Amino acid sequence: MDNNITEELNVGDRFPLTIRRIGINGEGIGFFKHVIVFVPGAVPEDVIVCEITEVHTRFLNGKIHKIRTRSPYRNEDVTPLAEKVGGLEFAHIKYEDQLRFKADILRESLNKYKPHAYEHYRIKPTLASPQQERYRNKAQFPIQEIDGEIRCGLYQSGTQDLVDLPDMSTQMDLTMKAIRNIVKIIKELGLPVYNPEAKSGIISMIVIRQSVEFNKLQVTFITRSKKFLKEHKFVEAIREAIPEISSISQNINTEDQGAVWGDETRLIWGDEYLQEDINGYTFNLSPRAFLQLNSLQTDKLYDLAAEALHPAPSDILLDAYCGVGTIGITLAKQVEHVYGIEIIPEAIADAKKNSELNGITNTDYYVGSVDEVYPKLLEDDIHPNAVIVDPPRVGLDDKLIKTILANRPEKFVYISCNPSTLAKDLTQLVTKYRVDYLQPVDMFPQTPHVETIVKLSRR
Repeated sequence: MDNNITEELNVGDRFPLTIRRIGINGEGIGFFKHVIVFVPGAVPEDVIVCEITEVHTRFLNGKIHKIRTRSPYRNEDVTPLAEKVGGLEFAHIKYEDQLRFKADILRESLNKYKPHAYEHYRIKPTLASPQQERYRNKAQFPIQEIDGEIRCGLYQSGTQDLVDLPDMSTQMDLTMKAIRNIVKIIKELGLPVYNPEAKSGIISMIVIRQSVEFNKLQVTFITRSKKFLKEHKFVEAIREAIPEISSISQNINTEDQGAVWGDETRLIWGDEYLQEDINGYTFNLSPRAFLQLNSLQTDKLYDLAAEALHPAPSDILLDAYCGVGTIGITLAKQVEHVYGIEIIPEAIADAKKNSELNGITNTDYYVGSVDEVYPKLLEDDIHPNAVIVDPPRVGLDDKLIKTILANRPEKFVYISCNPSTLAKDLTQLVTKYRVDYLQPVDMFPQTPHVETIVKLSRR
């Protein structure tokens, strides 16, 4: 590539561009004089006039100034919110093409890291979600006082500018109804909402989780202090306006940046847990508990993971990054024993209660990082022959990968929420394992995010 070309270009320059493919973050990719150009909102086979927004030595970032030829993959019925907030990055693409592009994103990630023989990996068609809208079982909306007005919604893409959202197409109707009513009550009671400029106010975020099976809501207010003014009036007004609410909690987080949740959560009113059904099992969920955001698709995700694992009555299963125990519990009756590991103590407490709730007696759970606890299990002569890992977006710890490779469990399934870290981890894992297949699963319609189940077998 001739780097002199980028030296001749400036922010604001425009040029015609044909979009060739989708990038790993969902942006359109084209080439201008052999320089790669990333354009959010562009679709393969679009012909656009691109306006440069950033110039780098090896690539350009741009935006659509004008679409000259519209891609056949474009969805023309797009909510205006898609250009304003995150969570709708693929709303401008027809759903059947979203599925195809998600498999392409997985291929692009593999091509970037190039694990051994990746060109021959079998990537199955992306499993469609039963719902393309109104599928999210959890809303996490900042609420702020800005210029004397209260806004509650999501941040504008790439900024800290809060967009007020009376509705959001991926959120369930009951959840959005509850948020609208709660914001109205906050205004009526004059409760102090966080002001980011003045660093004042108390309520900074509204978190609502909805149980699809039981049609109940769990509400948590994240606050800047332990104070909760007019608590009794607030709770009574919420209960009267939204009878589906089963609990109201407060989480205290005084930090301006970093994690959304603080360490302290207090139940103000109602049930300690929200219950949800997954594959015929009932799970108790505390406010901070992790659960896949697409409840109906979660059943299918776990079915496919079980199919990949092929559990047997003699199996000793390690459920790594087990959360509240969902995967291991749904498999427990098909194996001899399940050992779950999770770093969040509250999640392990939930997992133990969930085993008891479902009459499961062959599970043990451990608090700690997987890379530290797994070797201790081995030292105690516990040798799982089957392993399921479902790590966060950062992927697997190098120490954990080394432990897996040293012990080479017979059955190994990797559930990934990030194609890039999956591809990176596979570069090490394939030294001792072969990839039988990759199954993309669409847990997040209207976004570029893709979940992937990988079945691995010992070499």
